[in-house]
Amino acid sequence: MEDIDELPYTEFIKKLMDPEKIFDKPEPLKGIRVLDMTYVVLGPAAVDYLAEFGAEVIFFEDRDGDTMRYVTPFAYLYKNMSPGLQEQNHNKYWVGMDVRHPKAKELFLELVKKSDVVVENLAPGRMAEWGLSYRELKEVNPKLIYLSLSGFGHWGPWAGRTSYDAIAQSQGGLSAITGYPERGPIKSGVWIADWIGGLMGAIAVMAALNYRERTGEGQFIDYLQTENVIRWLDWTWLYVFKTGKDRKRAGNRDLAICPSDMFTCKDGWIAIAAFKEEEFYGLCKAMGRLDLFEKYKDPVERLKEENAVRLLKEIAEWAKTKTVKEIDELGAKYGFAASPILDVQDAYYSEHYRERKAIFEYEDPLYGDMVEPCYPPRMSETPSRIKWGARPIGFDNEYVFTKVLGLTIEEVRKLEEEGVLFKWDESKPMTCPPPDWDGERGRFFP
Repeated sequence: MEDIDELPYTEFIKKLMDPEKIFDKPEPLKGIRVLDMTYVVLGPAAVDYLAEFGAEVIFFEDRDGDTMRYVTPFAYLYKNMSPGLQEQNHNKYWVGMDVRHPKAKELFLELVKKSDVVVENLAPGRMAEWGLSYRELKEVNPKLIYLSLSGFGHWGPWAGRTSYDAIAQSQGGLSAITGYPERGPIKSGVWIADWIGGLMGAIAVMAALNYRERTGEGQFIDYLQTENVIRWLDWTWLYVFKTGKDRKRAGNRDLAICPSDMFTCKDGWIAIAAFKEEEFYGLCKAMGRLDLFEKYKDPVERLKEENAVRLLKEIAEWAKTKTVKEIDELGAKYGFAASPILDVQDAYYSEHYRERKAIFEYEDPLYGDMVEPCYPPRMSETPSRIKWGARPIGFDNEYVFTKVLGLTIEEVRKLEEEGVLFKWDESKPMTCPPPDWDGERGRFFP
C-alpha cells in the first residue's frame, strides 16, 4: 500500500482527498433524520446541504407539488422535470402528504418522534395554525431541532411579509450597492440570497446538533433571509456607523482594495487584483510603469478617491492593448492576480473543476446521466456526495412509511386510497416520473 505521507505536500493532499473514492467513505450526518416541510429554494437548499452530507431527509409535498416543479428556464423540461427543482433537492425521499388531513397529521407526529430535525419555510405561524409548530412538536420530541426560515422572521414590524430572493437582496441593502453609479440597482443573476441563506441555515442546524450532542437539548432556530443578506455586506455597517455616510454603487470597482476591478482587453474581459506591495509592484512592472508603483506604493493612498480613479484609468488603458491570454500569463509571471472572466460553459468544461468533482457527473436512477455542482467543502474522511436528484410527488411513500413507521405495503396503499397519502397527478406532467419510466427503476424498497 502506498505511503502517501512520503509524497510532496500537494500530492499528499490530492491523494488524501481523492474524489474518485468519495463513495468509499462514510457520511458525517448518517443517522440524522430530517423532516423537510419546505418549498421553492431557500428552505430546500438548507436541507439539501444536510442531505449531501448524509442526513436522511423526508421531503413532503402537497397535491400541487413544490412551486419549483413549474419554475424552469425558457420553459425547458427534461423528462418532465424542471431544472429549477433539481439543484436544491438531492438525496431526499419524496412523500405526498398534506398534514392538514387529520390522519396525515397523526403520521407526521409519529415521524417527529423518530426524527432529529424539522425544517420549514412556510409563512410564520402557518405550522401553528395546523397544530404543528415548535411548541407542539417539542412536546412530542423534546430533543427536536426546529429550523424556521422566512424572509422577515416571527416578530418585528415586518414579520410575516412575503419574501423572495429579489426581495431579500433589496431589503438587505445588497441591490442598492450593486451596479454602476449612473444606473439603477442590480439584482444578482442567481438566487444568491436563497442559496447562501440555505447554507447558513444548514450551519445553524449542525451547530444545534453539536449542542444537543453535549447537552441533550433541542432548540428553535429563527432564520431570516433578509438578516442573512445584511451579514454579507462586509465593512458597510461599521463604515456607516462611524462616518454617517451611505455606501454607494461603484460598478466592478472594489472600494476597499485597489486595484481590484474588471478590465476590457482586445478580445474580452479580465479581472485584475494587486493589493499587497509585491503584487502591485509586479503589476506595475508588467505594465512597464514602475512610476505608478513609486507614486501609489502606499495601499491606503491608492484607496483615496482621486488616486483610485486615476490608477484604474491607467490600468484600463494598458489592458486595452493586451489580449486576455497575455495578461493572464503576465499575472502568473509577475505575481499579481489576473483571471479571465469565464462564461458558464467555460466553467462547465473546466478541467480543474471536473478533476476535483466540483462539476459532478453521476447517474441518477430515474433520469440517467446528470452533471451538477457538488457541495464544495472537501472533507478527507467524510465528503459530501450526490446520490440522486429530484423525484416525482409521492415517489417514496412506500419506502418511508414501511421503513420508518413499520407500516405494511397494504397499509400504505389503504392510506393512499383514503387520500391521506398521494402520488403524482398524470394531468400535471411536471409532477410525474419520466415518460420512459418502467414502473420500477429508481424505487427504494424496505
